[in-house]
Amino acid sequence: MSIEFILLIVIIILLIVNVFLSLRKTTPSPLDTRYLASIEQLPAALREEGRFAREDVRSVLQDQYHKTQTSFGELGKFQAEQLSAMRREAMEGRRHLEEALQRHVESFSSAQTSRLKEMNEAVQGLSDRLLAGQEKGFDDVRFSLKEVTDKVSSLIEVNATAQEKLRETVSGALTNLQRDNAEKLERMRATVEEKLQGTLEKRLGESFRLVSDRLEQVHQGLGEMQSIATGVGDLKRVLSNVKSRGGWGEVQLGMLLEDMLTAEQYQSNVHIPPTSTEVVEYAVRLPGKEHDDQPVWLPIDAKFPYEDYDRLLNAQESGDVEATEREGKALERVVKAQAKKICEHYVHPPYSTDFAIMYLPTEGLFAEVIRRPGLIRQLQKDHRVIVQGPTTLSALLSSLQIGFRTLAIEKRSSEVWHVLGAAKAEFGKYGQVWEKLGKQLDTARRTVEEAGRRTRAVERNLKRVETLEQPEESSNHGGLPYDLGHSFDASEDEERLL
Repeated sequence: MSIEFILLIVIIILLIVNVFLSLRKTTPSPLDTRYLASIEQLPAALREEGRFAREDVRSVLQDQYHKTQTSFGELGKFQAEQLSAMRREAMEGRRHLEEALQRHVESFSSAQTSRLKEMNEAVQGLSDRLLAGQEKGFDDVRFSLKEVTDKVSSLIEVNATAQEKLRETVSGALTNLQRDNAEKLERMRATVEEKLQGTLEKRLGESFRLVSDRLEQVHQGLGEMQSIATGVGDLKRVLSNVKSRGGWGEVQLGMLLEDMLTAEQYQSNVHIPPTSTEVVEYAVRLPGKEHDDQPVWLPIDAKFPYEDYDRLLNAQESGDVEATEREGKALERVVKAQAKKICEHYVHPPYSTDFAIMYLPTEGLFAEVIRRPGLIRQLQKDHRVIVQGPTTLSALLSSLQIGFRTLAIEKRSSEVWHVLGAAKAEFGKYGQVWEKLGKQLDTARRTVEEAGRRTRAVERNLKRVETLEQPEESSNHGGLPYDLGHSFDASEDEERLL
């Protein structure tokens, strides 16, 4: 028996084993059937659960991957067992064949040659049929995967279009809302500024104009007083008795008050207090306590001790020092007596101020009184009486008038501040609305970004699935027609990245 014949017998046995294993391989296993069923059901699952597509695909692929790995292990183990058994059987058969061949090599030589030729032809035909069936299976799988890929691509396009429309709608709505809010805020700001600016300009302009007018009147009054002072000599001849002189002082005081103040700011013949029988000639109305309509009166009484003043002037003209000193002291006594009377009759806080004004109708008399050393201070300290002449009383009334205007401005300013406080509170609420809107916009933006990331992840997984239709022989995966292991590894990498 030659060694070539023995090798030929071994080759024939190995071909038979290969054919047997190929037939077992072409028989569809339950695992492959479930896998094909999962692929056929993939479009329906994508349509029913679009927003969970990535998780479902990953779960199905992982499950199939584990099942395939298990099948690979079982198949490898089975192949190893079969190969081991076949190796043992081959060794045993070899031993028997060697014995049989040694006995029958010559008798079966021609028969084996013919049978070998027939077997080669049968094996070649079987191999051709197996290759054709395998190619047809590959075409079916490739066509199914192409349909799944097309459907998934269409779903992705529809989802992307819907997301783009949603983004455009949200963006347009937000833009319109921001534009409307900006326009409303600008109108509110312009309205507030216009009203505030107009009110302040109007009030301040009126106040400054009134102050300027009053100052101009004061200057005019000073000029008139200077001209009046030149006619004191003529006036002395007119004033012939005490009553007429007192009436002339009251008339002059009334005219001065009428020129400097409004009718609501002063009053004549006022009882201080209201239950008193004493009547002051004139009193200036001052504002009382807050939330109290009861006014506080500033008493003004005109006094004109003409006889004492005339005797003093005559003594001064004659140059008699003793007479001048004597008449000056007499004038002081008269002025002190009048101041005491004014204090007792008219100074009654809180109905009046804690001081009163004694009006001297001529500048000469006023100058003589204030010239006396310590007299003005004594009157203020002992009797709470302030002596005023025509010029100084005009200045005092002007100051009071300015004070009245300032008080009115302060009241109006408080009203403006109340309005501004209310506007500030409203603006605070408006800021809270903007902050809440910003948080909602951030939430919507994060939701859109999350949807975009999920869509891109599904696209990447589907691109990985497309590689299943590329057949590739791999020794690491038992000679499968495509690289499932690589696809599942890529899916796991994608999951870790997400």
